[in-house]
Amino acid sequence: MEFVDRFGSPRPRQFFAPGRVNLMGAHLDYNGGPVMPLAIDRGTFIALRPRADRRVRFASTIAPEAFEADLDHLPTARCGSWADYPLGVLREVLASSDGADVAGLDILFGGNLAVGAGLSSSASICVGTALALSEVWDLDLGTMARVRAALRAEREFVGVRCGIMDPFAIGLAREGSLLWLDCKDESTAHLPLDSGRVSLVVADSGVRRELAAGFFNRRVDECRRAFEILRPGQPDATCLRDILPETLEALRSELGGELERRASHVVGEVARTFEARDALLDGRLGEFGERMSRAHESLRDLFEVSCPELDCLVETAVAQDGVLGGRLTGAGFGGCAVILVRRGAEADAMARVGEVFRARFGRETAVEVYGADSGPREIEP
Repeated sequence: MEFVDRFGSPRPRQFFAPGRVNLMGAHLDYNGGPVMPLAIDRGTFIALRPRADRRVRFASTIAPEAFEADLDHLPTARCGSWADYPLGVLREVLASSDGADVAGLDILFGGNLAVGAGLSSSASICVGTALALSEVWDLDLGTMARVRAALRAEREFVGVRCGIMDPFAIGLAREGSLLWLDCKDESTAHLPLDSGRVSLVVADSGVRRELAAGFFNRRVDECRRAFEILRPGQPDATCLRDILPETLEALRSELGGELERRASHVVGEVARTFEARDALLDGRLGEFGERMSRAHESLRDLFEVSCPELDCLVETAVAQDGVLGGRLTGAGFGGCAVILVRRGAEADAMARVGEVFRARFGRETAVEVYGADSGPREIEP
């Protein structure tokens, strides 16, 4: 076992936290809108064991950089590596431990979730770390306390101005269900996804999002600026999600081209997401998939976060028999597309997507069926 090879015996405790795909509600979480994510059966594995001193050591099976510090003298600023995510969580959990006498730890991170692919590897490692620390240190942190620790770590320590969707989607996951999350009031519901009728196929563009944080934060700023311009026309609005189509239309000329496109995406995506929920609850899966495809078009043309590889994957997929819809998942700027396929049509659709992608870009793409997951948990030895 790799943990023992790195840190020695005895064997550690092991935990798992899934990643997620988002089917509807693209770039709505930080705008107060509704989202429909699903936890997936790929994620982060965490092995850890207490030490006899106050040292904490991080290592990864994926990245070469390691991290080591004393619990009493943790860095107050990010280091610029993958270790910033669990370090931020470690700081948050310590701050909420009420002075509990906790031991140092050796921790090994690994997993089968592609990093930088738009499947929320960052929230996966953060939520998983919060659970593992709570359990090993006997802190009894509840689900929402762990979710909020993960969110604060990513926002305040790592510096990504993300919304609430990813840690909520992972922390509140229920197998076989989408999470309906209204990001304005944090209300939630679990909506069944009929795995007997449809499958989720994830296609990886191979374009990694290492530099996407800056572009993401720019979109957050653009949405904030658009709301500031639109709010005088609708004084009761508290976020961009509240803006009505007629308000947008009345003030469209004041926004200018770029901000007008961003606001148009958000206003349209809010309506699409409510329509998609109604379609899902009524069993109209074709209409649900169609809303996914329209979301991708808006992300491509109005929010401008797609890329040629993602467009190829989605456009090729939705042209195949049995494919109900598809869109980029996550923030965009690369990463993966998620495709809704009728049960039994997966193999033909996947083969055609791979064939067209190979012909256009001269390289292979990973196209796989993903299942749903039940959420973060300890793995019994």
